[in-house]
Amino acid sequence: MTPDTTTTPDTTTETPQGTLETRGIEPVPEAERTGHPRQLFWVWFAANISILGLPLGATLVAGTGLTVWQAVIVAAVGSVGSFAIVGAVSIAGRRGGAPGLTLSRAVFGARGNIGPTAVSLISRLGWETVNTTTAAFALLSLFTIVFATSPLATDHPVLTIACIAVFELLTVLVSGLGHAVLVAVQRWATWVFGALNLVVGGFLVATIDWSAVAAATPAPLGAMLAGISVIAAGTGIGWANASADISRYQAPAVRAGALVTSAAAGAGIPLVLLISLGSMLAAGDPSLAEAGDPVAAIRGMLPPWMAVPYLVAAFGGLLLSNHLSVYSAGLTTLTLGIRIPRVYAVVVDVVITFVGAIYFMLVADSFYGPFIAFISLLAVPITAWVGVFVVDMLHRHSYDPVALMDTGRTSAYWYRGGIEPRAVSAWALAIVVGYLFMGPLAGTWVGENGLGWIVTFVVAAGGYALMGGAKR
Repeated sequence: MTPDTTTTPDTTTETPQGTLETRGIEPVPEAERTGHPRQLFWVWFAANISILGLPLGATLVAGTGLTVWQAVIVAAVGSVGSFAIVGAVSIAGRRGGAPGLTLSRAVFGARGNIGPTAVSLISRLGWETVNTTTAAFALLSLFTIVFATSPLATDHPVLTIACIAVFELLTVLVSGLGHAVLVAVQRWATWVFGALNLVVGGFLVATIDWSAVAAATPAPLGAMLAGISVIAAGTGIGWANASADISRYQAPAVRAGALVTSAAAGAGIPLVLLISLGSMLAAGDPSLAEAGDPVAAIRGMLPPWMAVPYLVAAFGGLLLSNHLSVYSAGLTTLTLGIRIPRVYAVVVDVVITFVGAIYFMLVADSFYGPFIAFISLLAVPITAWVGVFVVDMLHRHSYDPVALMDTGRTSAYWYRGGIEPRAVSAWALAIVVGYLFMGPLAGTWVGENGLGWIVTFVVAAGGYALMGGAKR
């Protein structure tokens, strides 16, 4: 029998960083790793200035009963803390010079890594569909203002599809070109759309019912813990398995602490501001937390003449988030074994989210509630992956570049039948435990306070360590 030595495409590409990144998932040569943490600060900042932070903050007040000041604390702990984990995982990208799910082959095995990779890709595509649908609603609202058309997507199916197409095209222009263009665009666009968000935020502050803010009764500690879980699962945890995709171009001499700080501060600053503002708005108007179209709900709080800059800011923030997500999804698609160049993988992912957005805007009766619930379910296996991966990082300071690209029996990461049994077992066990707290054990203190994801992390990390995963 001929040994299976299947490898991913363009593994011999040695094109340096330029306008078009032709490299796939193969490790970046050390000579081309010249990045610095300031680049990552802007990448994470840009990816988190979308308006989706406002309804997330509204949920803390309207959904869990927190006061605004409790919500601010929860926003800081949940977003900064979860993105500190993102920064910690990005250290592996600096060490190995490859995308996160590609490095994960060294941990789970060439075949055992298929599960975590598939979950990661589904999660990325899900959030991209959220971004695309929300941005298309924003663009549709702009047309409503300019041409006085109906705001309902179903009244203008052709226009709706065109709005989706514009957003997807602008996404491909950046994500398709690759790392160097992505880093540059995220940095400069942050100033433009960040400034617009500040202007819009200033007008939203004027609508806050400060008497309702002051009259709120503090919620118990358990509610704050549940809020931290909601914020962590909705922000940093979903990005953890994508962090190494960007940090793989970081210089080998970059300090680990600088990577953690760049992610925690870069994402934490805009998230704390947006989530806090959303909680203040919901103190006087809880309907924001339940809005089927958060773009329209927030627009209704602003003066009519502020609608255009607000919608532009909303569209731009979502676009910046989508740039990073689609870039990562393209690399994850290649890791899954799809044998096409990276730029084509980006196009495939965009086509999937294009079709998904059309369905949710023109066919489905509802979108945000059920879909966010589905994405939240995926946070359990992603958290389990993080637990195993982080423990493995404690001893693995380098990766075999040849073995990473060899998914056959000749690979040093083949282990037993292509599976590393300790890693896969710990991952699977943690998933089962995590879902128990969303099902049969949902009525326990842990389940009621949304702490199942923490138990998931502990079980994954602890189980892998006890089975010897933390040792050489």
